Amino acid sequence: MSGRLPGGDAGMTTSEYAMGTIAACAFAAVLYQVITSDMVSTALESIIGKALSAQF
Repeated sequence: MSGRLPGGDAGMTTSEYAMGTIAACAFAAVLYQVITSDMVSTALESIIGKALSAQF
């Protein structure tokens, strides 16, 4: 046994890594735009403000 997987597919090729990296960067850019939008930013500030002003 040479340790290879059946079917001859030993893993991702360089082009698959490149496409995965591009997809991850595009997703990160979209997520950044959503998080920094006014509506989400206001909601996060409200949640954090309520959490910090809670009485124990």
